Amino acid sequence: MTEPVTRHVPVLADEVIRWLDPQPGQVLIDGTLGGGGHSRLLAERVGPTGRIYSLDRDRAAVEIAQKSLADVCVTPLWANYRDLKLVLRDIGIESIDGALIDIGLSSDQLADAARGFSFSADGPLDLRFDVSEGRPAGELVDKLGEQDLADLIFRYGEERYSRRIARAIVERRRESPLQSAGELADLVKRVVPRTLDAQRIHPATRTFQALRIAVNDELGALEAFLRDAPECVRRGGRVAVISFHSLEDRIVKEAFRNDARWEVVTKKPIVATEAEIARNPRARSAKLRVAVVGGLSRSPK
Repeated sequence: MTEPVTRHVPVLADEVIRWLDPQPGQVLIDGTLGGGGHSRLLAERVGPTGRIYSLDRDRAAVEIAQKSLADVCVTPLWANYRDLKLVLRDIGIESIDGALIDIGLSSDQLADAARGFSFSADGPLDLRFDVSEGRPAGELVDKLGEQDLADLIFRYGEERYSRRIARAIVERRRESPLQSAGELADLVKRVVPRTLDAQRIHPATRTFQALRIAVNDELGALEAFLRDAPECVRRGGRVAVISFHSLEDRIVKEAFRNDARWEVVTKKPIVATEAEIARNPRARSAKLRVAVVGGLSRSPK
């Protein structure tokens, strides 16, 4: 039987290693395991005397990593990084040396048509990382009133045509419910005017982003992690966050700046080089911010 493989390419890999600065023997959390690329890089730096505990809400990602990362010091765990305190308690660790979270979708999730993350595939409109909890996106699209749907798409997707999209969805479902990600993507494409952005991203990108953030409570999870991490990371330990859109980046920037327990290391977000973007276009929107717990910082080597 063919072993499962990952298609995911970790973004800002060199920058993560440089700024998080993992050392031999350290214990780190990778809060967003995904395809395991960052976890492997961190494991190679902490060596056999260290340990990487890699969390993911997606059970499929954990199952793949249990095989693909079996040769390095990585322990994949099915868990949400918002529950960092509970995770450490369950594995019997009082504190860790640092943490990384990469809030972007993995290429493996996009490639799985059954999950509905990609509007180029005609899968069910689900969008949940953990399909055992919460409501699928299709329920929101089918049941929310027009005003609430428009507000959701505008708030989480920053979509200027949210009212137009919500109106079209409500009109369509009077005839028949939207059954798939592809159907919703086609509907949005028909009602959103073509702009310069449309040459770079699909017109439905912001709508799908909004629904995904809502069904997974992604911003709430990020806020919880940033609130609790200083109590879980040793003094002088580093926390790195990779975000992919302004809503996430704003939360990270304000938490690092306004919480006295953090000292910002990256005064400006670290972004991908042109060479990396050419290799991996999804890196274009990635932003890395790093802070130290307790104010004991040192410049990267």
